Parts: sequence; C-alpha cells; structure tokens
Amino acid sequence: MRLSRPAAPGIVLTSALAVLVVVNLAGNGVIASLGLVDAVLGIAALSGIVWWAGGTRDDVGLGAGTLRCGALWALSLIGLVALVYLVGALLPFTRDLFSDQRTAHLTGGEVALRMCVRVPLGTVLLEEYAFRGVLYGLIRRYRGTVTATISSSLLFGLWHVLPSLHLATQKPALGAVFGSSPVGGAAAVLGAVLFTSAAGVLFCELRRRSDSLLAPIGLHWATNALGYLAAFALARTG
Repeated sequence: MRLSRPAAPGIVLTSALAVLVVVNLAGNGVIASLGLVDAVLGIAALSGIVWWAGGTRDDVGLGAGTLRCGALWALSLIGLVALVYLVGALLPFTRDLFSDQRTAHLTGGEVALRMCVRVPLGTVLLEEYAFRGVLYGLIRRYRGTVTATISSSLLFGLWHVLPSLHLATQKPALGAVFGSSPVGGAAAVLGAVLFTSAAGVLFCELRRRSDSLLAPIGLHWATNALGYLAAFALARTG
C-alpha cells in the first residue's frame, strides 16, 4: 500500500544512507555485528524506507511483471561469467589473477557455504537491493536515470573502502602491482573504489535494460561466488 503523504526526498535518502553506514561498519568489524542478520535487518530497514517514501516493488526492480525477464537475464549472465572464469583460469598468463589468499585454508564445504549462503545473503542481496534497488529506484524517481546511476554507483564505490584496506595482501596479483607500503595500500583502495564504481554503472545499466533487479543480482553473484570457486580450484591444483 502506497502512502498518501510520503516523506520528503531528503529525509528518505538520508535515512537510507544512515542504514547503510551502520551496516557497513558492522560488516567490517568497526562496530558490533550480528553476522548475516545485519544484512537481513538492513534489507528490512530499507524496505521500510521505500514504503515511507511512497514506493512500491516496481521502484526497487522487483515488480511481478519483470521477474521472468530478469531471471532470464540473470541465468545468461551467470553462464557468461562461468565461461570467462573457466577460460581465464586455464590460460597460464591469466591464471594468477584468480589467486586469492582468502581461499587458501578453506575446505570444500566452507567454499560452498560462502558461495551459497554468505555471498548471496550477506553480500549480493544486500548490496543489490540497497544500491540498484532502493537508492537507484528512489533517486531515479526524484532526479532521473542519469543522476540515479551516477549517485548510486559512486556510493557503491565508497561502500568498498573498508573492505579494500587489506586487499593488496589478500590478492597476490594486486600486491605485486601496489606493493605493501602505505602509499601502495592507499592506491589499492582508490583502485578498488574506482573499479566498484564502474561496476556499479554496469549493474545499473543491467537494471535499466532488464527493468529487474534480478539481472544485476545474477551478475554480482556469479562474479563473487564463482571467483571463490576458481581460486579454490586453482589452489588445490596449482
């Protein structure tokens, strides 16, 4: 049910950003965390904000009429990413790009848990619902598609500042480029922010073209989850 007198745009967007700041701090260990419950609470709070703004399922890309098309987009993108990762992992000159120290001591069961639970529930659903669903949908209603794409993508890049602080030590290929100095670490963080902002633009375009949140969800999950799988497989065969 849409509110007859929705909250003002400034209040709505400020509230959404406040929720995301808290979830980001919790997810990165700055404040107390409840694990996957943080993502569930974040999605629930954002859903309440959408209702407060007078929004509907269509605003967040989950309208009933778009689910079939979005699912087809998602499955196609997952297949494409799987093919790219397979070729990249097999070629000697690209194989090192898939090396990741975060998978070095994981068992097969732990990798499966990450792929099927932590990545989709703790990362993909939260981030896509927040940035390509709520922020993109509401800003597009207030200011149009271009502003929505730029704003949500820049915020998506900033969302990755804290997770990127030790990225160069976790990914050997990046460590070789940026080194271990503070300057190199700052460059790695900046690179991660720029890369994820660009990825945000791509995800927004997928949302626009498919008119469904399922399309960027599919690509996002495949990129993260299949990356864990490729790194794990290479660690066991290399």
